[in-house]
Amino acid sequence: MTAAAASGDGARPRPARRPTMKDIARRAGVSESAVSFALNDRPGVSSDTRERVRRVAEELGWQANSAARALSGERSGCAGLVLARPAHTLGVESFFLQLVSGIQEALSARRVALLFQVVEDLDTELAVLRRWWAERRVDGVLVVDPRTEDPRPGLLASLGLPAVVIGGLEADRHHAETPLPVSNVWADDAGAMASVLDHLYSLGHRRIAHVAGMRGLAHTERRIVSLRAEAARRGLTEDEVRSVATDYSDAEGAEATRRILDGPARTRPTAIVYDNDVMAVAGASVAAGRGVSVPAELSVVAWDDSALCRVTHPRLTALVRDTPGFGRLAAQELLAALDGAPVRSVQGELPHLEPRESTGPPPGE
Repeated sequence: MTAAAASGDGARPRPARRPTMKDIARRAGVSESAVSFALNDRPGVSSDTRERVRRVAEELGWQANSAARALSGERSGCAGLVLARPAHTLGVESFFLQLVSGIQEALSARRVALLFQVVEDLDTELAVLRRWWAERRVDGVLVVDPRTEDPRPGLLASLGLPAVVIGGLEADRHHAETPLPVSNVWADDAGAMASVLDHLYSLGHRRIAHVAGMRGLAHTERRIVSLRAEAARRGLTEDEVRSVATDYSDAEGAEATRRILDGPARTRPTAIVYDNDVMAVAGASVAAGRGVSVPAELSVVAWDDSALCRVTHPRLTALVRDTPGFGRLAAQELLAALDGAPVRSVQGELPHLEPRESTGPPPGE
């Protein structure tokens, strides 16, 4: 009776055994020490033996053990990314999918893998970063969602773990005299918000609501501050232009829209700016369900463009940028840091506003 027959038709197949240095030595006809010398590029074997060993290793599909490689001081061939956000907000938001696709494209070109983990909060993220460093699981990390008082750049700098923060740090960090602890790739959120307000103000809107993301994130706070500053520059008060924080989900975007539309008619905003595409689509749906016409009675703007914005009726005015390109830029900066490049701050492209059918003059204009 064969081993396969003895195991039964429903038995789980045995996993293939990973090839070892002993297997390579046996097939190449050399000692295990010669294999070690050849694969680790150390002296002690001839060039012919080194070539033969490497050819056999490739034929067998041999890969170096990551733990052993770490102990020897070699690179892991892996970059890390930890995301501390509610998991339910990730499946519907296209921004991170596009960002990660760009990151992966740049890393793959250098045969660097991406180790990705979602955690519940910032403290857990810090613990993961420390563990990855201690275990030498990653050669460097990409950091997203910078906080207003963010402990991660300082921690990573103290560990000596190369890192790139994706997104702006403190509001004046780019002009500060103190050096950056780690590299930073950022977009001009203040300039983008100014273009949104320019568009709405030129249409005649004077009462504008902002359905923002999570408080404590640097870009959320920067957008709120920028909105207030741009409003004040045009003589608008905080009663006329205000922000509401959410968790970026469609559910909270919809709920924020209901609260805004439930306000007194004389103070109700005539335009709403949403911090992502998902909330903008949810908000437009709430307005339609209440018989509020977009854009005749309410103009809607999405911060990040996506297919959702372009297939919704009416199509949503949105800030457009090359998000995969932003991810590629961040990954390229991390690869440069791994190659010994100095810490630096790099600005990505400024998102540009693409007016579509969801914005128009306010009622009575």
